[in-house]
Amino acid sequence: LRVSLENSFETYDVCEVRPGPNLNMIIGANGTGKSSIVCAICLGLAGKPSFIGRADKVGLFVKQGCLKGVVEVELYKMPDNIIITREIQAVNNTSTWFIDRKSATLKAVEEQIAALNIQVDNLCQFLPQDKVGEFARLSKIELLEATEKSIGPPEMYQFHCELKNFREKERELENLCRDKTHSLEKMIQRTERYKQDIEKFHEHKRHLDLIEMLERKRPWVEYESVRQQHEEVKKSRDQAKEELKNLKEMQSPVTKKIQETEEYFQSLNMKIRHKADEIKDISQKCKQKQDALEMKDKQIEEINQALRMKKDEEMDRQRKIHHTHKMIKDWKKELNAMAVCENLQPQTDAINDELKKLQDKRANIHSGISDLTAGKMNEEREKKRITDRLEQLNNIMNMKEENLKARFGDTHSALMWLRKNKDKFKKEVCEPIMLEINMKDSRHAKYVENHVSSNDMRAFVFESQEDMEMFLMRDHQKLRVNAVCTPAESCAKSLPSRPIEELHQYGFFSYLRELFDAPHLVMSYLCSQYHVHDVPVGTEKTRNMIERVIQETKLKQMYTAEEKYVIKVSAYTNLTLSINTSLREAQFLTSSVDIDERRRLENQQQDINNKLKSLDMHLSTLSERQKHLEHRDNELRQQKKELLERGNRRTQLQSKIDVKCDSLRQLEQDAIDLEKESQQADAKIKEINTQKAKLVTELTHLIKNCISLNILKVDLVLQSATEAAEKNRLESDYKEASIQLRAAEEKFNELDDRKQVLAEKCKELLKKARHACKMSLDQQLPMEFQTVCTQTNLHISLKFWMMYTLLTSPAFQSLPTTLEEIDAFLNEEKTRASCFTGLNVSVEEYNKQTQEIQQLKEYLEEKKNELNDYKQKISQVKERWLNPLKKLIGQINVKFSNFFSSMQCVGEVDLHVENEEEYDKYGIRIRVKFHSGTELHELNPYHQSGGEKSVSTMLYLMALQELNRCPFRVVDEINQGMDPVNERRVFEMVVKTVSKESTSQYFFITPKLLQNLTYSDKMTVLFVYNGPFMLESNKWDLKSFCRRRRRLGRMDEQ
Repeated sequence: LRVSLENSFETYDVCEVRPGPNLNMIIGANGTGKSSIVCAICLGLAGKPSFIGRADKVGLFVKQGCLKGVVEVELYKMPDNIIITREIQAVNNTSTWFIDRKSATLKAVEEQIAALNIQVDNLCQFLPQDKVGEFARLSKIELLEATEKSIGPPEMYQFHCELKNFREKERELENLCRDKTHSLEKMIQRTERYKQDIEKFHEHKRHLDLIEMLERKRPWVEYESVRQQHEEVKKSRDQAKEELKNLKEMQSPVTKKIQETEEYFQSLNMKIRHKADEIKDISQKCKQKQDALEMKDKQIEEINQALRMKKDEEMDRQRKIHHTHKMIKDWKKELNAMAVCENLQPQTDAINDELKKLQDKRANIHSGISDLTAGKMNEEREKKRITDRLEQLNNIMNMKEENLKARFGDTHSALMWLRKNKDKFKKEVCEPIMLEINMKDSRHAKYVENHVSSNDMRAFVFESQEDMEMFLMRDHQKLRVNAVCTPAESCAKSLPSRPIEELHQYGFFSYLRELFDAPHLVMSYLCSQYHVHDVPVGTEKTRNMIERVIQETKLKQMYTAEEKYVIKVSAYTNLTLSINTSLREAQFLTSSVDIDERRRLENQQQDINNKLKSLDMHLSTLSERQKHLEHRDNELRQQKKELLERGNRRTQLQSKIDVKCDSLRQLEQDAIDLEKESQQADAKIKEINTQKAKLVTELTHLIKNCISLNILKVDLVLQSATEAAEKNRLESDYKEASIQLRAAEEKFNELDDRKQVLAEKCKELLKKARHACKMSLDQQLPMEFQTVCTQTNLHISLKFWMMYTLLTSPAFQSLPTTLEEIDAFLNEEKTRASCFTGLNVSVEEYNKQTQEIQQLKEYLEEKKNELNDYKQKISQVKERWLNPLKKLIGQINVKFSNFFSSMQCVGEVDLHVENEEEYDKYGIRIRVKFHSGTELHELNPYHQSGGEKSVSTMLYLMALQELNRCPFRVVDEINQGMDPVNERRVFEMVVKTVSKESTSQYFFITPKLLQNLTYSDKMTVLFVYNGPFMLESNKWDLKSFCRRRRRLGRMDEQ
């Protein structure tokens, strides 16, 4: 009923298609989105992207730039239509399903679609544009299955599958029965040969029976012997148990006495500990009293010390008063004797003038020093900058050396030797070329490295052949290094064969030599050996016009952006041959040092060092002059100070006398009363002595208590020692009794262990005897064996008669009763039985073969019955499948032949059968003839043309149309390969056939139609328009457009 595409599904933003019930022609130019509608129908009905053949991921069907696409298909169904919605996520290729706007699973959607008999994966029902060619490639078998699914009743394809499965089972059962019958015949023939050995077997069996009976009796005899030993050991163990009991009863009183002594001993120890704690407490109190007495003594000492300090302080005050009187007297005497102050002003002015001159000179020198210091700091900053830059350059060189060391260890070792021994060479020597070359631009390093061989890149360059030979000897060091010698005449300044400007038109921008710097010796060698001065380097432009470059320039070697070209002329054919190789990435020369910059920086560094030395000399001179002026300044200031002091001395003396008089009065006021201080100290000492007497009385009382407690403690210790001696004596007696008790216990345990061992051995032997007689656990033993079984805790039931019959039989009783006799008899019978070799194997094989023959007969009978059942099922299903199928194919053939007859061609459809029993080989064969002079040929991908295959496919689908039980069919652009005549005929057949009431809905997609075709009123024509100026879908109203067209037409007529 409706197909809706929203949110950018493939080419659409929003689109809704409402097809008619019969033929729907979807027409539009290529790229407008016709096939997008087909894709939407397929994907909306749970089809996989592979069915369409356009993409393998569902996310690729979403319009580019959008995150998701939505397709909604509404299907007709009674009583209510079904709406299936699929949301496709472009990012993770996932889908979300909805049925009637409610969330659903893919399985639920597939069930709904299957219930409507919609098969989007069946080419007979759904033929997308990219799958048209596959229809002709369908095999006869695949075409039959597709036809059955498309127009056959639901059970037809099911019957076909059952027939194939039944036939497969029938074939397996036939092969199985044939193989088993052949095996059964062989087994019966082989069994006949074993009958000859049966007679000998019986005699051998008699000997084996006797051996078996002897082997059964032997364990019973052995068991009886061990049982008797067990009884004797049990009796001895019981006696030892009684003795052990008596010893334990005798030892019990001693144990009780030891326990009582131990308890009394522990109580004495407890009392001793209590006394010790009391003594400790009293001792602690005594210690506290003693500490208190010592503290009182310290207090008395502190009081006496304070009194002594007061006395010393008073004596010191008296001394200060005496000293002050003397100083005042001396200063008054000096003041009285001092003359009137003389006039010192002229001398002071002269000194001030000279000081001012000195200050001017010092200021000039200080300014000069500041200027020189600033200049020195600037030079040092510049020196640091140059040093840092040189270190960067040296780091680059170090990186190159590390690269050399990592790749060519011997070359690096030789380099270290060279630097230490350069004085041994007569002429100039250069380090390895890879260290000497400095690229002007690191991007060009690949050209040089691809041009110069790796061996020469790590070679040392010598100016003298003699120096090179001496270097290669190198004190007999066994290092693998390379060395080269420059030509006698320098080639470093060699000119190229033509200026580089002539080659600019070909994209060349430089010769190799101009891309790097190197010492004169290295450049001379490279120009001589590799002609770096005459090898141009080009760009991508050179690569694009390389053939023209080779023909016009006649260069022998050249480089483009990423390739090296070597051009040679054949000596025989005179033809030009070119070899191009891709450039490998640079490894050695990517880190380059600018030699000119380095040399310039070194010169600047030397100049700065010279300037710094000169500045240091000037600074030193000025500093010496400054020191001399400072010394003279100090002398003048001292003279000025002495003159000033001479003028101020009288004033100073009078001031000092006044200060000392004030100090004297203060000292006289600070007098100390020593008698009063002494009385106060005596009172404090008396009070402290009273406290000491009280502490001594308390200490004496505590010492007496401590002595009495120590006496009691000694008495308790003596009692404890007595009890300890008694305890040791009792423990000694107890130890002797314990030794006897232990010996008795060991004897008892030994006997008990032996009894247990014998009991276990009885169990094992009894088990062995029972096993030998093939007795089960619920069988009882004879009376003579029941005693030991009960004592060894063997649980035997009351079923007696089966075992007793065996043990009391005459044959069993007649056998020997001792182990020696049984072993001798047993060996004799085994020897006799060993004479019958090979019989046991033959008899067992005979019995086994007989049993297998019987089993095989039963199995074969069962499989034959099963085979008959399958044949019967095949006969029934075949009749229900083949007759309707032949009838259906006959109907298809009639319609297909009529369609071809109307086109003056011949076409047939028949059921192709190679073997009637091989149901998986059945197929539909389509044979066609388009020309009168030819025969019918089977439709295949190779014989017919593209148009003939399209016509045959279309007419076969038309033949299925009226028989179709599917709700709709889709055919996409099948008319593309047809000629106009066939296209017109096929179109008329489609219109005529699909316009009938009984046919299903039909979608015919095409980008173009012929003119003057026949149309039907039941057709629905859907035009697909697309483009940047399209109206939105909700504004598109075709009826409104037609009314407007008619209205405009009437206006034109008026």
